[in-house]
Amino acid sequence: MFADLESVRLQVREFDARPSNDNLTEAGLPTMAELLYLRRGLTQAGGKLPLFDLDGQSIDAAIVRRCLERGWAEPWFNNPLKPDWLVCKITDAGRRLAAAS
Repeated sequence: MFADLESVRLQVREFDARPSNDNLTEAGLPTMAELLYLRRGLTQAGGKLPLFDLDGQSIDAAIVRRCLERGWAEPWFNNPLKPDWLVCKITDAGRRLAAAS
C-alpha cells in the first residue's frame, strides 16, 4: 500500500520543540527525522517502527540508533531472513514524545 506523500505531509503538524524549563536541553529533543520515524509507530500494530521511509528508502541507521539510545524505541525481534535489519517498536516514552509534539 502506498501513501499519498502530499496528504501525509499535510497531516504532520508543525511543532515548536522548546523546553519548558532549563532542565531539558536541546540535546534531549528529537530531530524532525526522529520524530517522523517515531510517529509512524503510533498507528502500527504493536507500535512497529518502519524499516523504510515514505519514498521506499531505508531509514537511516543513525536515526534508529539514536532512538534506541534515548529509550524512544526498543528492538522487537531478529529477522532471520535479513539479520542486518533492526526491527524495532516504539516505547511508552517514545509514544508520549511522538503524540505530544
